Amino acid sequence: MSPRLFAFCLLLLRLATSTTAESPLPVDSNSILRTPTVTNGEPQPGKRVSVTPIEYAGTDVHHTVYLPNDWTADGESLPIIFEYTGNHYPASGSTGEVADAGLGFGLSAGQFIWVTLPFIGHDRQRNQITWWGDEEATVEYAKVNVPRILRQFSANPDRVFLCGFSRGAIAVNYIGLHDDEIANLWTAFVTHDHFDGVRAWKGTDWGSPLANYQSEASQRLKRVRDRPYLVCQNGSYATQEFVGDVLPNARNFTYLSVKTTEALGPFPNEFAKAVHNDRWLNRPSRYRSAAWDWMNQVLSDPTNLTSK
Repeated sequence: MSPRLFAFCLLLLRLATSTTAESPLPVDSNSILRTPTVTNGEPQPGKRVSVTPIEYAGTDVHHTVYLPNDWTADGESLPIIFEYTGNHYPASGSTGEVADAGLGFGLSAGQFIWVTLPFIGHDRQRNQITWWGDEEATVEYAKVNVPRILRQFSANPDRVFLCGFSRGAIAVNYIGLHDDEIANLWTAFVTHDHFDGVRAWKGTDWGSPLANYQSEASQRLKRVRDRPYLVCQNGSYATQEFVGDVLPNARNFTYLSVKTTEALGPFPNEFAKAVHNDRWLNRPSRYRSAAWDWMNQVLSDPTNLTSK
């Protein structure tokens, strides 16, 4: 059996055998998700707001916070999903701004606390909308603010997801697994379209020389350890091959091939401009059901995904 066919069959098996005892995400829902826009003011239930931490007071550096409608300060400790977003790339409609991210909201159906973290510019005065800016400042931002946000909103420390789209998908490992300290912040990972270590990028020096880049990315990838990891991709199996080469015995990785045209219809449409997008979970589809099923399994028992 080919690796591709095996991965697809494994995903179907997981869908067929998943339990519904603790399934907060409505896998069979026909609902349309509307990604909330960023507004002014303090964080409160049902709102998504921009937040500048004290270390960056007087600058334009900021992240966004969304609290679910049922969040209360003294209520149930909710899961939380952090996100890194894509580059400024007009061809796909991506602005590179934290305000325009959407993957984390789609993955959580708006039922988790959702935070979009910034990449920080070299001058440390504004968010970086294309590639990396000041990598060390970006890593430090997460190290300081992720624990702070968990405390501030009483998030569940055992349900801390990190996700990313495009540039952000690379950043899940490139930033999120930069060293042991930041790697220990997360309990599960999700990427969509691209992955750290898979390719060099034409027109930039990013990822070149490829052999050196892949060697460094391999060390970051090993910091995943046995935590659940969902890799979503619109039309490429290169990531699966790279992960398989680095972690040949890993069972904690699940691969989901997503046809975004099937999920959202012809482009452009009301959700996205092009096939390369982070909004494919906004409409019901078999891909959304599969992703939400995986999320539910992680919420119920993270070790369940590593034992199959």
